Amino acid sequence: MANTTVLGVYEQPDNVADAVSRLRQAGFEDNDFDILSGTPYPEGTFGEKVQAHRLYLFPLIGALCGFTIALLITAGTQLSFPMVTGGKPILAIPPMLIIMYEGTMLGAILFTVIGVIFESRLPRLNLGVYDTRITHGYIGVIVSCPVEKLGHTEQLLKEAGAADIKKEAANG
Repeated sequence: MANTTVLGVYEQPDNVADAVSRLRQAGFEDNDFDILSGTPYPEGTFGEKVQAHRLYLFPLIGALCGFTIALLITAGTQLSFPMVTGGKPILAIPPMLIIMYEGTMLGAILFTVIGVIFESRLPRLNLGVYDTRITHGYIGVIVSCPVEKLGHTEQLLKEAGAADIKKEAANG
């Protein structure tokens, strides 16, 4: 079944909230529409579903990976080239702790950056339908709907006070 993407452009946030409630009443699921805004509104401002994220896992996994790699490098180096100096143990723990701390922090930071890129769904190669007024304060409601419901979807967005409606066919 072929889908079409419809974009309703709004001037007022109240109209966007009205459009979201109209779309829900018409049977659209939360995954069928999204809000586009150049202004950082808090999540859920327009009544849309707050997207679940797992960004907190990336630094934890990165820290564990960094710690493990640093431990393997420091212990592996000292065990591969043992140097007994004055009866001291081969594995020198205090210097190893410094390297393991740095490895843990490096892993956490790198995985956090990767997590932000991943959770932001970047890069988006196919932007689809868009209106440049969104970057100047307007708010967009983008809806993915079957071609059969295109007229009804446009009518819902217009009834909610859309300043403009744009549509683009997408592969279904």
